[in-house]
Order: sequence, then structure tokens, then C-alpha cells
Amino acid sequence: MEALRIVITVFFILICVALTVLVLMQEGKSAGLGSIGGAAETYWGKNKGRSMEGFLVKMTKILAVLFMVIAAILNLNVF
Repeated sequence: MEALRIVITVFFILICVALTVLVLMQEGKSAGLGSIGGAAETYWGKNKGRSMEGFLVKMTKILAVLFMVIAAILNLNVF
């Protein structure tokens, strides 16, 4: 059982590093202030979910959920 805890801990550390990298790769919200004048209906505004930024947001959400689930599992001390 101790080996399983070590494997889960290593996986948890990898998720932590990947989550940090993904958050740092994303653009800040202030980068979109130029669209206040009505330019939000551009191609990139409509298809943001298919862009690289959309992919980073989706992966961040997935890794954040995995982070919370694994943290809860490691905190249960069942291993």
C-alpha cells in the first residue's frame, strides 16, 4: 500500500507542476481590454474555445479538478 501512496504522490507533484506551467502560459485578462469598443465579435472572439488559449483554459480546469481530488485522496490516509 505504501508503494501506491508514493505513486499517487508523484502523480500529484506532476499535476502541480503542470498546473503551474499552464497558469503561467495563459494571457492576463487585461489583454482583452482593447475589445471594449465593440471589436469582441471578431473571429478570435467567436472561436476562443478552439484556439490555443481555449485549450489552455480547458486543461487548467481539468488539472485543477484532478489536483483537488488527489489532494483529498491523499488526505484520507487510507494508504
